[in-house]
Amino acid sequence: MDKMTIKTAREIEIMREGGKMLAKIRDDAVRAVCPGMTTAQLDGIIDKAIERTGGMPSFKMVKGYHHATCINVNEVVVHGIPGSYKIKDGDKVGIDLGLFYKGFHTDTSVTVTVNSDRYDKFLQAGRDALQLAIAQAKGGKRIADISGAMQLAVERAGYSVVRALTGHGIGRELHEEPAVPCFVTGKYHHSPKIEAGMVLAIEVMYNEGGFEVAYKNDDGWTIVTTDGKISGLFEETVAVTRAGPVVLTKT
Repeated sequence: MDKMTIKTAREIEIMREGGKMLAKIRDDAVRAVCPGMTTAQLDGIIDKAIERTGGMPSFKMVKGYHHATCINVNEVVVHGIPGSYKIKDGDKVGIDLGLFYKGFHTDTSVTVTVNSDRYDKFLQAGRDALQLAIAQAKGGKRIADISGAMQLAVERAGYSVVRALTGHGIGRELHEEPAVPCFVTGKYHHSPKIEAGMVLAIEVMYNEGGFEVAYKNDDGWTIVTTDGKISGLFEETVAVTRAGPVVLTKT
């Protein structure tokens, strides 16, 4: 990751503009998901919507990656490559997307199920954990406060947070410092202090079963749960302001 940066009010406003468009694309994509659609078709819908903003898909700017999204089905945790898989009833589908607009990235993720309420409790736990984590993104606190909030919420619900992956700072680069883990690591006072002007991609990555993950195959991207149980991902781009946390990826 690159060095942590503090954004100006004007830069945060640009990110808010991009984030609002990205949130609409995310929400429209959720409504578009249906049985029989391939993950590549879903990616294509999002790719074209991003193109209409005048921006670029952030993920296509990552070396070696060629898609606008990562589509994470069932046991896939992150970095699922869109392809020929046909979405079916009962699937858990995670949609992860980013927008590079006027020189700045925003990043967001959502997880849904297709025509099923089987995982409603699991998904609600992730949404709740994200909101509690965002509430900790205030000047004077530490990244560990964000991590601790999401870990506590997920584990109280009976699930496990992923330990091998983290959220991150975001701005002119898609991935900036600081890392934002899903669990508390090390001593509290060693955790980076949160300051006004920081912008964070806060991600709750969590599993129905154990926290262990692994690469699925040799594509170098797809990460799955080692026990084959489902995984969830919820993410927002959040600006730290003197008035408190502001979610930039919302309509």
